[in-house]
Amino acid sequence: MKQKILKKLDILADAAKYDVSCSSSGSSRSGKDGVGNSVKAGVCHSFTEDGRCISLLKILFTNHCIYDCAYCVNRSSNDIKRSGFTVEEMVDLTINFYKRNYIEGLFLSSGVMVSPDYTMERLTAVARRLRQQEKFNGYIHLKAIPGASPDLLAEAGLYADRLSVNIEIPSEQNLKLLAPEKNFPSVYDPMNQIHQAISISKEERKKYKKAPRFVPAGQSTQLIVGASPESDLQILRLASGFYKEQNLKRVYYSGFIPVNTSDKRLPAIQQPPLLRENRLYQADWLMRFYQFSYNEIVDENNQNLDPGMDPKLAFALRNPQLFPVDLDKAPYEMILRVPGIGVRSAKIIVANRRFGRIGLSHLKKMGVALNRAKYFILCRDIPSPSRVLYPEQVRRKLLKPKSPLGKQLSLF
Repeated sequence: MKQKILKKLDILADAAKYDVSCSSSGSSRSGKDGVGNSVKAGVCHSFTEDGRCISLLKILFTNHCIYDCAYCVNRSSNDIKRSGFTVEEMVDLTINFYKRNYIEGLFLSSGVMVSPDYTMERLTAVARRLRQQEKFNGYIHLKAIPGASPDLLAEAGLYADRLSVNIEIPSEQNLKLLAPEKNFPSVYDPMNQIHQAISISKEERKKYKKAPRFVPAGQSTQLIVGASPESDLQILRLASGFYKEQNLKRVYYSGFIPVNTSDKRLPAIQQPPLLRENRLYQADWLMRFYQFSYNEIVDENNQNLDPGMDPKLAFALRNPQLFPVDLDKAPYEMILRVPGIGVRSAKIIVANRRFGRIGLSHLKKMGVALNRAKYFILCRDIPSPSRVLYPEQVRRKLLKPKSPLGKQLSLF
């Protein structure tokens, strides 16, 4: 590989590490002709819905940027090494990496050079050439540039498996403060366009099997946590709206990394709030798979997630009137709310209680975390609610004085 391309790769792959909305799921693009397959297992660190690892070349097209966002390492006022690929270089790099079995797909983002349309046009050109000329059937995730024209987004969606528009800051007021050139409409408009186009594509494919697929793996976004003073309630309310209104596949939470320490608009922190990021992902999981609404996880009286325990346990301790749950009679939705019982276990409980009462030995075989669940359930071996402890007693029983989580979630 030419030394020039290697230098560009070194700079732009490193610059892409701050974008965490890198995923590969929900797409099954494959073909008889061409190279690549979007459902094959690989090396890079993204996972499909069934748990397989997918290798993605995660890279920026360029780190040149006309914007001066306070939280971004690639902001225009930063004195850093700048570089950029041509369309031909990016395509050749992707194909050569695939042929060497390094990757199965491409995650392509970019700084905004010249204008949003100019940048989006080049990202689209990369995807177009990979699909049409190189017959590449691997996974492609493109960054949709806020402010780009609807026509360019419509074309990009025909080649990409997933598009993502990053909103970054959870409130418009603080977005204007930290990124003066950006605003919420520039993010919401492409999100709504992509959502509508996905819906239209699905309806057309019901009538015509060969109708083109538009962004078959859906869209995602990223929120930076800790760069601005929003509460977890504000963040989860915004994420919940994305899931309901724009039907996003994923909202990613990125703990703020202090790369521009001299900017007084940013908080003076020593390391990213990784524990808070982890709690937000746990809360997001509850909204997506456990039928929780955001205002059950946090509310006006508890606007931030408890750093000492996961959100599901915190909900149970705040709402003792809902427990214990009788596993032989309770509906599936209520069983899901028991700490220590997952989606799979809840389904097995409902399916098996028709054949007899559920006991602790059954729950253990089902994969239930009994060290937590036993305080919140009634079953054959726990027939009476008198054995359930008060919330403060449960808290002392379950929470250790010092959790190793803080050390595990540290970059330093």
